[in-house]
Amino acid sequence: MNTIYAAYNIHHNSIDVYTYAGYFLRIDCNKAEEGLKTTPGLECALNALAIAIDEPLEYVRLFLDGNMQMWVDAEDSLEIC
Repeated sequence: MNTIYAAYNIHHNSIDVYTYAGYFLRIDCNKAEEGLKTTPGLECALNALAIAIDEPLEYVRLFLDGNMQMWVDAEDSLEIC
């Protein structure tokens, strides 16, 4: 899937992805983060990943690959917020 654009949608709390093939994919951030073991600092890091200008695609990739918990665990020692 060749991506044209991905951005955080504040109205739906989602990442909206548009592709060259004309497909639209919406990742619901609440559903994507459901069941993750996080701390308030890690939730802040996830929010920063979703909202950052260049990072929504990374958020989507982590979700689709099933690696969000692994990313959260790796960030655990960094807690940037």
